[in-house]
Amino acid sequence: MFYTLHLALGFSFVYFVRFVHQRLSAALILRNIPGPKSSSWIWGEEQNLYYSSAPGSLYLEWHRNFGKVVKFTGAFGHQVLSITDPRAITFILGEGVYQFPKPDGVRAWFGTLLGEGILWIEGKEAHEKQRRAVGPALSPQSARNMTTVFYDNATRMATQWHRLFDANQSDDLMIEMTNWAGRYALDTIGRAAFSYDFDCLRGQPHALAETLDSLTNHEKSRTSFYMRALFWLAPWILHVGKKGQMIRKTRKELGELATNILKDAKLAADPTSKTLMSLMLKADKLDSVEQMDEEHIAAQMRTIISAGYEPVSAALSWIFYELATNPQRQQAIREEVANAGDPSYDELNNNYPLLDAFFLETLRIHPPVLENHHQAAETVSVPLAEPLPGTTDLHLIIPKGTILGIPVNVIQKDPMVWGPDADVFRPERWSQRNFRGTRDLFAFSAGPRGCLGRNFAITEIKALMVTLLRSFSFSCPYDIEAFQSFVIRPRVAGQGPSSLPLLVRRLSE
Repeated sequence: MFYTLHLALGFSFVYFVRFVHQRLSAALILRNIPGPKSSSWIWGEEQNLYYSSAPGSLYLEWHRNFGKVVKFTGAFGHQVLSITDPRAITFILGEGVYQFPKPDGVRAWFGTLLGEGILWIEGKEAHEKQRRAVGPALSPQSARNMTTVFYDNATRMATQWHRLFDANQSDDLMIEMTNWAGRYALDTIGRAAFSYDFDCLRGQPHALAETLDSLTNHEKSRTSFYMRALFWLAPWILHVGKKGQMIRKTRKELGELATNILKDAKLAADPTSKTLMSLMLKADKLDSVEQMDEEHIAAQMRTIISAGYEPVSAALSWIFYELATNPQRQQAIREEVANAGDPSYDELNNNYPLLDAFFLETLRIHPPVLENHHQAAETVSVPLAEPLPGTTDLHLIIPKGTILGIPVNVIQKDPMVWGPDADVFRPERWSQRNFRGTRDLFAFSAGPRGCLGRNFAITEIKALMVTLLRSFSFSCPYDIEAFQSFVIRPRVAGQGPSSLPLLVRRLSE
């Protein structure tokens, strides 16, 4: 026992020396990069980021003051770089993508909650294998095939709303939109991906929806702050306490559901099926190198359910908030789609400029995911579009282990790209001839690790907009603020979890 104790102390001492050496080396390399002074020796800027009044506001302030590469301090002194330089981002997400994997803490979150699916996997060969299995199931053609499912679910939701109006004998009702947006997103990914009906749109309590919601949709607490601040350095913290129990519970429920869906799919073995599950199983059979076992397939399924629920439901909530607070634009879109029937995939994405511009502008102003995080797997020289302040060097040395944050809200509100009114919600900018922005918003990230499900998300959101705008009008009598949980959600100002009560009026036929 005495020998074991000495051995443990020896390992601990070596780890501590390596930790200190890495921190000092990183600080030396990054010493000339501008940024805010650390406000806490223990927590760095983590408290300010977590408790800031508006999600992402500090990133906007820092980049206005310090430029396109900003250094700040995380918990216990680790250095973080926030980067908006376009050349650096192109390199990090493109040619150098596998040199900048997800941080250990982020991978631990995905691995613990979802398993070793495509959000967790790193390394070029391993990632490309999983992408070959999942990619065809999330292609534009696959989204095109599923458009009728999106409309069917949108109609189910509208039907349930009509029943609520009938039951209350009123044509005006207050409806909690975040709740319905989550149910629509979950039911849609269930039916489109797996031919499985979660049956969330009946409006009754639903165990899976409540489990997913309770994991991330809560007001800020000290416990959540500690986990958020420390999991970059100590990923094992995700297994501790009540939060760890919730993560394990969610993984267990998603795993049991995935197992049942997989069994049903294998029993059905429908060669004509176009669901994500069927296409994923077919793609995996064609892989001559290595086929996925059931746990890997279940991990992909858990990943698809989570990715199809959280960001899509947040985006839907923000879209209907903006519709409710822009009545003239709401009416203009309603008139544009009034006689459209159920537009096809191609029509949805090409024939309705007002609908398209409103969708894009909402995603620009309200990106569901605030930051894109990476970690340098080795010390890397990254090219820059413009030199750091006070230098002429167009390269940035990033030390091994440094965590990088790419703040989506800063990029999507850059006045050099989006104009002097970049912080204003103005969909008309998308049709201006001199508009310098890009249709490929950074909200979906970019490069080989960009969002595979973007075509599904865009199409299902637009299908719901078209369906509901024909039958209902929306207004919002409350002051709404942005609220950061796992994604950026709306909530009534000063309240706890996400909330978006809208006054919905049923339109005459």
